[in-house]
Amino acid sequence: MPTPAVHIGPDENPVLREAVERGGGKVVPLAEAEALVVAGGHGDLPELHDGIRWVQLPSAGVEAWVASGAVDTARTWTSAAGAYSTSVAEGAVALLLAGVRGIGRAARATTWDNDALDGVQTSLRGATVGIVGAGGIGSAMIPALTGLGARVLAVTRRGLPVEGAAETWAADRVREVFAAADHVVLAAPATAETAALVGAAELRALGPQGWLVNIARGTLVDTDALVEALRDGTIAGAALDVTDPEPLPDGHPLWTEPRAIVTPHSTNPSTLRLPLQAERVTENVRRFAAGEELLGLVDPERGY
Repeated sequence: MPTPAVHIGPDENPVLREAVERGGGKVVPLAEAEALVVAGGHGDLPELHDGIRWVQLPSAGVEAWVASGAVDTARTWTSAAGAYSTSVAEGAVALLLAGVRGIGRAARATTWDNDALDGVQTSLRGATVGIVGAGGIGSAMIPALTGLGARVLAVTRRGLPVEGAAETWAADRVREVFAAADHVVLAAPATAETAALVGAAELRALGPQGWLVNIARGTLVDTDALVEALRDGTIAGAALDVTDPEPLPDGHPLWTEPRAIVTPHSTNPSTLRLPLQAERVTENVRRFAAGEELLGLVDPERGY
């Protein structure tokens, strides 16, 4: 089996170097490389010579590299899609529970009040949770949600069955989910089709008992419509690990909105992310050397 020549950039990371070597590769300067493992960044890449046949991107979402024009059809591109599923899914369930059980409001309190959460706390037991984008992350949420007694309505691009979901709907029915579910989690990729997917109409359909959780990309939600819906009590609340704009500016109304929980894109912290990224790099280097299909293949036309 050949030894792939792999460059790690923009800065070499010792954990990723070990990952490349475990997969049977050799870390080399960019000029000598046939593959590039991107260590970090957000859309930035070194200039790629014609000998680079494969690029491994560090995140599941690749829209920044697509928008920059870097993702082409001249070489193979892979993302980390699926690599971080368990970490982000755990964070998503935590955000939903924090909302449903009133933990977000309680955490802001500055005085002891046993009655403050009366009428605010509900339960996931018996609730229907819609997961928009039931891929790796969405699917990883399902066992936790069903274990808590929730019913899951999954939305995927083609509507093929998803293990553990009570029903699976195709993407062309996504807006129906907001009327059918008690709470909705967004886990879909950011594309032209999903931009501002959630607006005033969807939030009204979700209703005053519903929590919206977004661990995908902030652009899936019309932020102005969300701020208004939270202010008016159109929905029970929103738990957001991603926002539009991002970073969320100081002084933005979401910071002080009592119905909102905001975390700084941290459901997949570096302490958890790097070991999982290394596992993906090791496996894909091994597959690259063996001529096997790589994990997390990016479709340049779809943008994910």
